[in-house]
Amino acid sequence: MPKGLYTRALLIIVVPMVVLQSVLAFVFMERHYQLVTNRLSEAVVREIAAVVYALENYPQDADFRLIEEMGSRALDMTVSVLPPEPLPPPRPKPYFDLVDHNLSREISERIGKPFWIDTIGRSRFVELRIQLKDKVLRVVTRRSQTYASNSHIFLVWMICTSLVLIVIAMIFLRNQIRPIERLANAAESFGKGRPIEDFRPSGAREVRRAAQAFIEMRRRIERQLEQRTTMLAGVSHDLRTILTRFRLQLALFGDTPETAGMKRDVNEMKHMLEDYLAFARGDGGETVEGTDMSLMLEELEEEAEIIGAAARSTFTGDPEVLLRRHAVKRSLMNLVTNAARHSASVTITGRHADGWLTVTIDDDGPGIPANERENVFRPFYRLDEARNQDEGGSGLGLAIARDIARSHGGDIQLEDSPLGGLRARFRIPG
Repeated sequence: MPKGLYTRALLIIVVPMVVLQSVLAFVFMERHYQLVTNRLSEAVVREIAAVVYALENYPQDADFRLIEEMGSRALDMTVSVLPPEPLPPPRPKPYFDLVDHNLSREISERIGKPFWIDTIGRSRFVELRIQLKDKVLRVVTRRSQTYASNSHIFLVWMICTSLVLIVIAMIFLRNQIRPIERLANAAESFGKGRPIEDFRPSGAREVRRAAQAFIEMRRRIERQLEQRTTMLAGVSHDLRTILTRFRLQLALFGDTPETAGMKRDVNEMKHMLEDYLAFARGDGGETVEGTDMSLMLEELEEEAEIIGAAARSTFTGDPEVLLRRHAVKRSLMNLVTNAARHSASVTITGRHADGWLTVTIDDDGPGIPANERENVFRPFYRLDEARNQDEGGSGLGLAIARDIARSHGGDIQLEDSPLGGLRARFRIPG
């Protein structure tokens, strides 16, 4: 079955109509048309049988003028009597011709004499010749007298009316499906973090209810994010004020081994606080904009080289992509710096095709065990063995990276790298 709602709904309308018309056409052609044709053919042969009976049982004038007048005036046929001669050779029988079949059967049953019939020589007329004892009776009658000539009008009207109704149904059905498509596009855009413009409930009552429910849901989510951001901004301000006091007090104590350790702790607390706030705040406050991904990958390559790894980057496809630039760069930066800290070589590959943006980061480091690759995305989770993605950090780097990818409608997967280390695959709709 088709996957689209419009196509399925159209089939629900068209298929019953086609089946119904097929049944009607079959019943009409098989019953009504054949019955009427049989009756008309029977009536014509009955009139010809009366002429044959009159010729054989009543005296006639020398030129058979009365018989010919009776045929033209009373029977609406052209009747003529020919001298005795062999009948013409049989003409080829047409396929599926009820006129030829019915006339031949009726003449054989009612008249029972040798005959010759032509139903295809002249399309508007039917010619019959019947062999009598000492003469040949020739009858020419209109073809419309032998079959139901207006049956095709019924089929033409039925088909034309059906086509008009199907076109009208397609137009109205498209208008009913369009609000559902707009609702689906709005939900998809909201899921990818893109702005929704000029969306309002429309269509049938049920579709309007679904659209209104979506709008209310979006408002609640946006209000919740706004409240959380406001709260976190206040918390950030208060905690940074306290950390600033600590740093000022440590500066007054002078440079001693004890103060050096405390300064390191304060700096670590500062970085941890920034990571906590970034993870809790997400990227909801940033707007979507066109971004040159090839340029971003070059910036990531430079960051990896600053850390100390040999890095190279490539990009294929259209580099212009709609996304939250700073959020995506932060997500990729977490992946690249994580790879650079634990390897000597990093390869960054970008591809924009088939509606998806895919960035893969390969390294030749120790990698991550397969059974731990999902756990490392959990907030505050750290590896005890192999390599630690957030060594000296808060354990939120990969969690923030995946959260940003999923807020764009994508995801991040960890795999084995061809370089021998780890491959991080960042993939979002583009």
